[in-house]
Amino acid sequence: MELTHTTVLLHEAVEALAIKPDGIYVDCTFGRGGHSALILERLGSKGRLIALDKDPAAVAAGSEWRDARFQMVHRGFANLAEVLRELGAEKVDGILLDLGVSSPQLDDASRGFSFRFDAPLDMRMDVSSGVTAAQWLATVDEGLLAEVIRDYGEERFAKQIARAVVAARAIEPIHTTRQLVELVGKAVRTREAGQNPATRTFQAIRIYLNNELEELARVLPECVMHLKPVGRLVVISFHSLEDRIVKQFMRDMAEGDKLPRGVPIRASEVPQGKLNLIGKAARAGEAELQANPRARSAVMRVAERSVVA
Repeated sequence: MELTHTTVLLHEAVEALAIKPDGIYVDCTFGRGGHSALILERLGSKGRLIALDKDPAAVAAGSEWRDARFQMVHRGFANLAEVLRELGAEKVDGILLDLGVSSPQLDDASRGFSFRFDAPLDMRMDVSSGVTAAQWLATVDEGLLAEVIRDYGEERFAKQIARAVVAARAIEPIHTTRQLVELVGKAVRTREAGQNPATRTFQAIRIYLNNELEELARVLPECVMHLKPVGRLVVISFHSLEDRIVKQFMRDMAEGDKLPRGVPIRASEVPQGKLNLIGKAARAGEAELQANPRARSAVMRVAERSVVA
């Protein structure tokens, strides 16, 4: 069965890129190509689109596309600078980051991302490398596990969950999503309405194992470095920690270098920021939320590379 993906903020994100027909664009998180397909519709015959993804299933889907303007690359956005250098695209007109996990990844039980299925506890974005969640849970220190669940999942009962995991693995290995769900369910004393008690724990482990926040913080400066003047950076995040990183980075880049107070300097000599903020943070509208409830946590931020900095 083919797993489908409903692209969040599809038209809003592509509009925000302000596509030039002959421009060069990068979709750093191809997924199933929703944004990429619309970008290609807006590009002319001389335009170019480079798509990255670390998920082999996403790369397989993109590799089937037959379009001379399109290039699919099996690497995560942490390798953006390296990929652009290899492809001779040092400066581009727009970069899109659609963060988090895609619907096909959530809906494929074998990936172990979702607590809705009983499946092997994997959670890797790139199943061709790295440590699975089951392997990590077998050896992780209780203190580190509690810290991960608390910091990345914003879970109040992180210590209790970590204690339960360590006690349970001493009896038998934790191999499946259902085992983890049941452990967390017993450790979480109060439940949020409409949310499985394991939601925050699964999210935290996935973010940590895939280095999602660290890779985001690392790639944002590279995006700015590789954008042409007035090139656009569009970022869609689904987690408050992601959005906080993006928001603060864009603000800092818009402010420019800070000078000590009282320094005598002309207004024209005040350091300019490398980015200009474009509009306010955007969220999915009511119609999109009804069609795709997973869009409810999406936040899109847009910035433009300044001309002078």
